[in-house]
Amino acid sequence: MNADPNGLDEEEDDGPDQGWLVTFSDLLSLLLCFFVVLLSVADFDPIKYKQIQSNMINAFGVQRDIPLEDIPKGTSVVATHFQPGIPDETPIETIQQITREQERDSLRLGEPDAEQQRERDMREAVETLDEMMQLVKDTEIDAEMLRKLLRAEIEAGQIDVESEDRTILIRIRERGSFSSGSAYLNNEFVGVIDKIGVALGQIEGRIFVEGHTDSIPINSFAYPSNWDLSVSRAASVTRRLVRTETGVSPRRITASGFAATRPQAINSSAAGRARNRRVEIIIKQPIDRFE
Repeated sequence: MNADPNGLDEEEDDGPDQGWLVTFSDLLSLLLCFFVVLLSVADFDPIKYKQIQSNMINAFGVQRDIPLEDIPKGTSVVATHFQPGIPDETPIETIQQITREQERDSLRLGEPDAEQQRERDMREAVETLDEMMQLVKDTEIDAEMLRKLLRAEIEAGQIDVESEDRTILIRIRERGSFSSGSAYLNNEFVGVIDKIGVALGQIEGRIFVEGHTDSIPINSFAYPSNWDLSVSRAASVTRRLVRTETGVSPRRITASGFAATRPQAINSSAAGRARNRRVEIIIKQPIDRFE
């Protein structure tokens, strides 16, 4: 062994022993294999995972459907139930902010006056329904008055009185009112029309007088067709109703004829044709007291 001039040995020092690195790397490999085995045999519960995920969202997230760049507004961003503004109890599980003004510093859930507006709408709907029911009741009272007034004719099968909603229908059968193929009122039936006219003068509403015939064609000098006969019968009843003594204003009445286009029964039998030959007085009362 020779020494150099500085007094150092000729053999160079190899430094400290690095053999521990091999043992450390083996240990890490064993640990990695151990955790891989643990993960492969672990029992994963997706339900619990979803519950944990939901709880984390409720604890650290604001339930709001806005672009990510917008800053959520509210009293607190860490809350199970996010209720900015007024801390009212929320009846639903999904909580969202609803506003038309995104730039305001504080927001309220929903429309500020939505609840009051719903209460007002419901109250108005109930009042309107009550008023409508009262109007229908008034119409039925008017119809019952007509039934009492025309009881004898109803029992004789000459007249029917019906009511539905705000409409009253007085159906005059041909029996006793008109002769066959004629539009002139029988003398004994004129008084009945006068009684109806006096009653109509006390009942509000528009009056429509409609004439109807059966399907058997008529071809006479006075009535060339069923249309002429139906219109003439409606006109005869209308002329009697608007007499000064009844108090019915001509402005309230419209007369029309429909021939055999609106039958009540089939025309193949005599009974059906008899039902179809009629004049109807329809009273349509207003659905609003101010109409």
